[in-house]
Amino acid sequence: MNKQKILIIGGGGREHAIGWKIAQSKREPVLYFAPGNAGTAEIGTNLDIKATDIIKLLEFVKNEKITLTLAIPDDPLALGIVDEFRKDGLRIFGPTKAAAQLESSKAFSKRFMKRHNLPTARFEVFSDINLAKEYLEKESLPIVIKASGLAFGKGVIIAETKEEAVNVLENILVKKIFGSAGNEVVIEEFLVGPEISTHAFSDGKNYKLFPTSEDHKKIGENDTGPNTGGMGTIAPLPRQMKGQAFVTKELLKRIEHEIIAPTLNAMREDGIPFEGILYPGLILTKNGPKILEYNARFGDPETQTYMRLLETNLLDIINACIDKKLEELPIKWKEVSACTIVLASNGYPGVYEKGKIIDGIEEAEKESDIVVFKGGVRKDEQGNLVTNGGRVLGVSATGNNLKEALAKAYEAVSKISFEGMQYRRDIGKKILLLN
Repeated sequence: MNKQKILIIGGGGREHAIGWKIAQSKREPVLYFAPGNAGTAEIGTNLDIKATDIIKLLEFVKNEKITLTLAIPDDPLALGIVDEFRKDGLRIFGPTKAAAQLESSKAFSKRFMKRHNLPTARFEVFSDINLAKEYLEKESLPIVIKASGLAFGKGVIIAETKEEAVNVLENILVKKIFGSAGNEVVIEEFLVGPEISTHAFSDGKNYKLFPTSEDHKKIGENDTGPNTGGMGTIAPLPRQMKGQAFVTKELLKRIEHEIIAPTLNAMREDGIPFEGILYPGLILTKNGPKILEYNARFGDPETQTYMRLLETNLLDIINACIDKKLEELPIKWKEVSACTIVLASNGYPGVYEKGKIIDGIEEAEKESDIVVFKGGVRKDEQGNLVTNGGRVLGVSATGNNLKEALAKAYEAVSKISFEGMQYRRDIGKKILLLN
């Protein structure tokens, strides 16, 4: 029997984590990554093909008779890779270009939410800076300004003053700091409350929820500094904090019945069924959970944490989604806590240096509950593992409870080093203090 050949598109810690999980399958699939990194090279074959080069990816899949492709990052999804593969009868996991607009266009997603009466912040969309400035004059502060397109997790800015808000609009709409992603901006009210994340597998009709998680977007401790792609995650979130209800069964039901199910139903009603990973970022306001934004793929670093918790074979879930049989498959999650601490390059999320030698990963992974997922890394000519991106490593740990998992993760972090290494020392701290 020929082994299943699988192509995983992407090259970050998320893709390493997904490959790591799939590699555990008893079917022993043969893995390819495009472009991959030094971590994915340990479990499969890296290809010198960009994640956005759909023509070359198609060519490779046909020539190598790849049986399944996982389109993981937002960029190829936004470009319509799923549509192109399906035209040629190829098996691929992910949403279509039209469905991926939930993430690739914040203007589209906010209008979608408004049209279908889904809970979200009050907002307006602008492409004209003068009209945007006029709108600002009537609004209270702080206020949230978002580049409509994909901006690597950095296109959301909370402006505390009118001067700052005008400056942000100038940067996005005039100076084009996010390129064409800033052709439109969404200006929306600032909502107050704890932020949580959830993911759902979807086959277009049926869905299965992941445990809830908390991402830490800001570069600095106590949620200071600019936004990043994510500096760490914890999961699952507790049902109570200091005796007060937090992510209760009742809240999960509200999220499911007021957000997840209505979103997927509305996408079907609009003729663009969503198949893949639906990942709404949520805020728990005094008026209930509201959608901050949609993502149309696995989160990063959330996935690194989720893959430590998932018991069910990931390939079985993905195939059930593609075959529209998700309802028939029970999905199990380990009843433990997990976390991921991101180690980033000095200067990230701005300009950062590459090529710094990384030490200590083997030592860190000697503990059985530690897995270090590799993101922005490569091997240099001497065979050293060196930094090659902003978010370099994801140090993940599991434990009987969150306190234990975090203690293990930070102990592992203390064994790893590279020049300029930065990380947040307060991942999960708020939850621990309140729990």
